[in-house]
Amino acid sequence: MFFLKEETKVITLHPSYFGPNVREYLINRLNEEEEGRCTGDHFVICVMDMVDIGEGRVLPSSGQAEYTIKYRAIIWKPFRGETVDAIVTSVKPTGIFTLAGPLSVFIARKNIPSDIKWEPNTVPPQYTDHADQVIEKGTSLRLKILGVKPDVAAINAIGTIKEDYLGQCLQLVICSFSDEKTISRPATMKSAAGQQTQNQAVQPGWRAEIEYGGDTDLRRYAVMGGVCQSRTKHARRQ
Repeated sequence: MFFLKEETKVITLHPSYFGPNVREYLINRLNEEEEGRCTGDHFVICVMDMVDIGEGRVLPSSGQAEYTIKYRAIIWKPFRGETVDAIVTSVKPTGIFTLAGPLSVFIARKNIPSDIKWEPNTVPPQYTDHADQVIEKGTSLRLKILGVKPDVAAINAIGTIKEDYLGQCLQLVICSFSDEKTISRPATMKSAAGQQTQNQAVQPGWRAEIEYGGDTDLRRYAVMGGVCQSRTKHARRQ
């Protein structure tokens, strides 16, 4: 879950950086050191703004100055029961390893639906139901976090895809710089006249019908005036 939190950071500055641009250097240094950092409790996603930059205090014998900075940042703290999208990094007989942004999530074999079997003889190795679901390295998954284990500088979690609305998902990537929209993976395209094509630029007035995941997730994208509108209808896993 995402939060806006006020935090404090102490930065030590070498005398060579003293001058009229010291504030700008402190802000850049703060962004470099804090954005993407894991505290063991949460991830710092983005530094929003500075609340206060204290007066520099010269350290004895070194000549360096110490600044205390208060700032606001967007943080992400994963919770048990939270649903996230992740990318598969590797598949093993024991389960599936994924990354949900900076969070490493392991899905044990017991938390994978029984109809999805381990196939070690395929290239690459994968979990599949021998129908429309194939889980391998690079596959997008929607999963639910079952538990979180914080560490000193990392957070690990375990998850499941053995519930409704979870599992493999087909990502639709749409460009926003023109009226032509493109799709990252094959999908059936229908024009207003009912014509069908695959892997072709979507023209204004066309729509994409896609099924993915073990659930039926039907997404229709209508392109009108360069703006993509979407509707999603879910069906439970049988």
